[in-house]
Amino acid sequence: INGSVQMECALLYTFLEASRDCKFKQQLQSLQNHGIVSCLKGSYCYDDEAELQTDGNRGGRMQNGEPGFDPEVNEAVRIIAAQLAEIGDQFDKDINARVVNDLVQHFRNENLSREEITRHLSGAVEELAQAIPSDMELEKAKLVLAMVLTKKIANTMPSLLHHVFSTTVNYINQRFHNYVVRMLHR
Repeated sequence: INGSVQMECALLYTFLEASRDCKFKQQLQSLQNHGIVSCLKGSYCYDDEAELQTDGNRGGRMQNGEPGFDPEVNEAVRIIAAQLAEIGDQFDKDINARVVNDLVQHFRNENLSREEITRHLSGAVEELAQAIPSDMELEKAKLVLAMVLTKKIANTMPSLLHHVFSTTVNYINQRFHNYVVRMLHR
């Protein structure tokens, strides 16, 4: 695992900002105010109190020895997030409330480890991906589904935003990091 989740962090945050029907804009803003999403201001995603990444490192503070992204990467993240949000808005209506409610229960269950919750998220993404039209890249579809599920969980229970956001960022980093990098450099 890369250890740096700043691209995924910026992509998810910007996706949520660009999505329609996002009922937790105030909580989303609080992620930025609490330093969780400082990657948008320039350099990294997690502050000193943030959780360790699965490889034992903190969220990325440096990119190739340089703090943060250059403005071109920031602009690419914004453009791609907006495009993915449009796709997500189309997927949104086809996502069964049962899937979202099950995930909300898993996120609320304090007895579940981060890995177990991530497995539930992954399972929901895999299940939903089977209904996606075959003309779309599977990786793109799964990435968008993970982000839409994040939005729907936070819409259902805004108090879960911090937990679901960090879980989804790590999930995207583990499963789709190379895909995200390729998208940003196309």
